[in-house]
Parts: sequence; C-alpha cells; structure tokens
Amino acid sequence: MTLTLHNTLTKQDDTFTPLVDNKVSLYTCGPTVYDYLHVGNWSAYVYWDILVRTLISQGYTVERVMNITDVGHLVSDGDEGEDKLEKGARREGKTAWEIAEFYAEDFVTGMEKLGLIPPEHLVKATDFITQQLELVRILKEKGYTYQTTDGIYFDTSKFPAYANFAGLDLHAQRAGARVEFNAEKRNTSDFALWKFTPADQTRDMEWETPHDLIDLPGEQVIMGFPGWHLECSAIAMSILGPTIDIHTGGIDHIPVHHTNEIAQSESASDQQFAKFWLHNNHLKIDGGKVSKSLGNGYTLSDLEERGYSPMDLRMFILQGQYSNEGNFTFDNLEAAKNRLKNWRDHAVLRHQTHDRLGADSKKTDSETGSVSLLASSGAIKEALADNLNTPEALRIIDEAFGMLDAHSLDEIHQHGLVEFIRTIDELLGLQLESSTPDIADDAKMAIIKRERARESKDWAQSDELRDELLKKGIAVRDTPSGSIWTYA
Repeated sequence: MTLTLHNTLTKQDDTFTPLVDNKVSLYTCGPTVYDYLHVGNWSAYVYWDILVRTLISQGYTVERVMNITDVGHLVSDGDEGEDKLEKGARREGKTAWEIAEFYAEDFVTGMEKLGLIPPEHLVKATDFITQQLELVRILKEKGYTYQTTDGIYFDTSKFPAYANFAGLDLHAQRAGARVEFNAEKRNTSDFALWKFTPADQTRDMEWETPHDLIDLPGEQVIMGFPGWHLECSAIAMSILGPTIDIHTGGIDHIPVHHTNEIAQSESASDQQFAKFWLHNNHLKIDGGKVSKSLGNGYTLSDLEERGYSPMDLRMFILQGQYSNEGNFTFDNLEAAKNRLKNWRDHAVLRHQTHDRLGADSKKTDSETGSVSLLASSGAIKEALADNLNTPEALRIIDEAFGMLDAHSLDEIHQHGLVEFIRTIDELLGLQLESSTPDIADDAKMAIIKRERARESKDWAQSDELRDELLKKGIAVRDTPSGSIWTYA
C-alpha cells in the first residue's frame, strides 16, 4: 500500500520511501518542560503517534528520537529574553533543574495516559551538551560562525539556501528589523548557537565554554548555554545519522526553528538533513489562541476534573487532520466523548455473540445477514496511508459500526468484529479492547433472569434486575433479537 505524506520541503504530497529498506528514522521535536502541556501541545504528539502507527502497519521498523528541551529555549523564538526554564524556576521558587525534572515526568505520564507509543530515544538536551558543543566546533572550523559579546552565532549568509525551506523574504526581514535588533549580528536572520552567561549573572544551567570556541586571548572562563535550535540537530545526527527519513513538528517551527536546524545541520555534514518534513497545524481554543489571561490553556488534569478522559481528548484530536487548523471547544470534546462511547457500545458486542452462535467459520461473507468487517479494516489503513487522513478513518469506523445496528447479534461475524476492534486500536490507539472487558458471570446471570422475567411478563422483577445491573454500571437495551448490554 502506497504511503503519501505532505512534505513541507517540496510543498506537495510525496510518496514515502525510506532511505533504508523497511526501516524509518524519525525525529520529533519534543516539549520545553517548564510548565504543563495544554490540549494544543498534546494534539501534535497524538498526530505523530498516528504517523508511527501507520508506518508500523506498513511493515516498517521505526527508530524514533524525541528531545526534551530542558535548557536554552528563550521566551522568544529568537535569541532574546529569559530562558523558559529559568522563568519557570522563578515562578515556582525552585531550581531550573527541579522544574525540568518535574515537568518532564509529567510529560511522560501524559504520554502514557494518551496511549502514545514511546519513542525509542527520549532524551534531554542537557544530556547532549558535549554533542552540541562539538557541532558548534565543526561549524566554527568550517567558517560558519562568528562571536559577539553575548554568544556564538551562525552566519546565515554563508548558507545560500537558508530562505528556501520557509520561503523567507530576508530583505523584508532586514527592512522591518525592530529597534532593539542586536547590532552585533551580521544579518537579521543569524541565530545563536551558544549563548554566554552575562558577567553579572549566575544561571542554574550553564557550562564552561571550551577555549577553542572563544575568540578571546588568554584563559578567561566564560560560562554559557546552548541556543534552542542547536539541540535538535546535535541529538538527531548523533543518534540517527546525518540524514533522516522524517522530521516532524508544528507549523510555527517552520520559519525559525526548523529553518535554523536545516542550516546548521547541512552546513556541518554537507548532506541533506531530512527527506520529509511534516508539520501539524495550530489547534485554536474557542476560535482563538491559547492565552493564560483567558484561562484556556486546558491541561489533561483540567479535562479530567470536568469529566473527560485522555481517550476523549484523543478522539477529539483525531476528528481533525494534522495539516488542517483545528478548534477546541467543550461542545466538540463532548461530541468526541459521545462518539467514543458509541464505539465502545459496539465493541462490547463481541462478548455477546459467541454464546449464541455457531462457529464463525460457517458464516461466510456471502451468507445472508452476516457482517464482515475485514473490508473496513483495510479501508482504515488506506485512509491513513493518504496523508494520515484520520477524519476519513473515523468516518469508515462510524459507518462500519452503524452497519452492525441493522443486524441481530446472531448475524454478527464475531471474529471479524474482534479483528476490526484490534485494527482500530493498533492504528488509532483508542484502547477499545482494553476499555471494554467482558462483564462478570453474576451480571450475565442477572441478564438471563431478566429475559425470563420479561418472557413471563413479570415486569416488576424485570425492572428490579435492570436497576441492579445499573448499580454495577451495566445498561441493558431490549431489541427484537434479545437483550444487549453496554457500559452505563
């Protein structure tokens, strides 16, 4: 099955072919761990989880790297302002190291709650300082750097293709440069590889700048820290090699962060950095941006307090395609929750067919009234192979489950339903199978007793048994072919 992905590099949908047969090298820009992630942040990681699942379903072995930015990300995407980790430390009265550890652990916990496949390499920027400094060294030796009073910068004029990736107008950037533009920078687009700690400051996170990187006489010790863009290149190339198959991130990374990654990586290696670049679009909140002043930076905990599970959020995210702009509202989240509940109601049917059916092997696709979901499983894979079209995949599942409603339990192909549910879980990670276990034997006996009470028109006992089941979280629905239970 051909896999096509929208490649930011070529500005078109390209057929994916890996550098090495059956193996994919993938890098995902990870979080800056200075605060809790909000729903907009999480949407990106859900979408890239779908990418991983789709690649695996295509028979590829995926080696994935994700960084955790625990140093160097300033409050602007450029080289000005305070380090976000230092800002978080001041906010909470802790050290930057403590802030990084706490929110990194919270991120991993969130990944588990959302059912995300963990990357093979989840690494911190602070664990790759040596590799980052070596990258600066290579760039300095090749003549791509220069030094200012506040750090070591990459000279973008030395990389002629700098503007190509994002289609930047560098002349307009220069003309519109802010008054506070760093006068020591040769070009507006130049960016810091390594920042020096100001002489009158002491940072929680800082390292001695190697003397061979400093253009100063003597043995003066200058402390410093990496620029934000440096870590991704150093981490990706040191683990995956100079050229990788796929690099993912948000569209806000295109004009600065990813453009800078390409410049420094390809200048150092003289090779293409990534064959495919995939970018997820923004998720707006109630039609606007996420803003602390508006109080709309909803976290997983915020949603759980309102009665929504991480799987509800995952379903909501999958209702939009990664490359399209999304809009989070609680009405939309409620719709996603109801959709997931409907799917779970259909998933439990697998527990209610085998007791009253003959062997599934005798129920062929051509048998009148039988329902096979194998074709729908294939259709989901085809939808995801078309640029990760999750809305189409969800539509196919809705249609397939809707088809079951037109058939009695004894007409449902039990094995096909089980395989269909497993396909959904493998490709979309919604945990239908694990969240819909069979009910206990005493509950099954109560359902049988209730059916007998109905047959004898003992409505009082029937209602009493229904109420007992409800107390156990089990709802019973009466149909022409018998009683069907679901989770209340």
